[in-house]
Amino acid sequence: MLAILAGMAVSGSVTSAQTTGAEFRPVRVLLNITDDPARKAVVSWRTEAATEAKGQIAIASADPRFVKDAATVAAESVPVTVPNGRTVYYAAARFKDLKPNTQYAYRVGSDKGWSEWVHFTTASDRPAPFNFVYFGDAQNDIKSLWSRAVRRAFRDLPYANFFLHAGDLINTANSDNEWEEWFEAGGWIHGAIPCVASPGNHEYGRDPQDNTKRSLSAFWRPQFVMPENGLPGLERTNYFFDYQGARIISLDSNVRIDEQAKWLERNLQNNPNRWTIVTFHHPVYSTAKGRDNKAVRDAWQPILQKYRVALVLQGHDHTYGRRNVPTGVTARDAKSGTVYVVSVSGPKMYRLGDEATTTMPRVAEYTQLYQLIRVSERSVKFEAYTVTGELYDAFELTKGKGGENIFRDRSPKSPNRIEKG
Repeated sequence: MLAILAGMAVSGSVTSAQTTGAEFRPVRVLLNITDDPARKAVVSWRTEAATEAKGQIAIASADPRFVKDAATVAAESVPVTVPNGRTVYYAAARFKDLKPNTQYAYRVGSDKGWSEWVHFTTASDRPAPFNFVYFGDAQNDIKSLWSRAVRRAFRDLPYANFFLHAGDLINTANSDNEWEEWFEAGGWIHGAIPCVASPGNHEYGRDPQDNTKRSLSAFWRPQFVMPENGLPGLERTNYFFDYQGARIISLDSNVRIDEQAKWLERNLQNNPNRWTIVTFHHPVYSTAKGRDNKAVRDAWQPILQKYRVALVLQGHDHTYGRRNVPTGVTARDAKSGTVYVVSVSGPKMYRLGDEATTTMPRVAEYTQLYQLIRVSERSVKFEAYTVTGELYDAFELTKGKGGENIFRDRSPKSPNRIEKG
């Protein structure tokens, strides 16, 4: 039997979906990554009215009678006041004691309204190949134009183990309409593929209690129920999880940078995984004209290099660029080390800076992209695609005898996409 949130089981058998009103219908359903993706899953959603929220889960079967075997868990629920003054309700169902590498079906809601049954597969509890998609900033015209990035990525990698978002998912931290667009752009995909999200500067808005300060979007923690194993106070923004032989780390580059540096070093000192991938919003090496995140670079880059992190996945600069940096070397043609990537998936674009065009072998501007990343014990394979399906960049990392990351450029021979003038 599955462990139940707060140790309380919800009585009653699985019933057919009831539709007593749209206000009870689950919307913005999101499958979140957890600190143990082989044995846990968390699903969050929203309703317009308060209800006795819960989730139901069973091992998936072609026989529709699987629903009789579903376990029911109580969900935590919190009210959130949206800008027009009305109160909505965010719920999260925590499914525990799952079997590794197993396909499950779940639904969420209440007896007043249920979602459909959705399939997902838990991670293996041992090293094994896996795939994921990495997105830079979505931010603007989300439903109109970012939708083609997330949907094309799903077409290319429909069995991705998770989708990773490197911040600025929206433009205005507390805009309910923009968050609605983000969920509509991905649709049911958000509920079927685990989400890994790090906040960008646009996820921080004016603090309602103090206009001189900025605070995390009121929507972030209710809807992105990420792991809570980072620094106290940065729950669901600074965290890590281990996935089939790799450690994935999220840092919040908006706040407490020096404190997170100490946390990062402790985390990497005790890392049993072959590969490490780190994501945050503000780039170590900026690609956009006139930008430089010196505080982030000074605090985090020496640690990333010291512990031979394979990939650093970033956003913020609305351009594309990659730079591989061995310890003590910044050469354009470096053949080993940590690879730093900046990308953009939405339509807002900046111009490339001179440093990017002179130090990075592959760059682009005015190009919407998404990245497919395939991880195995032997290698990390990276491919960047335009939203029209063109392979734009590619490389492969393998491990050297001393544990260093050996870089092999697999990019196409097409020229960099740089606007003239």
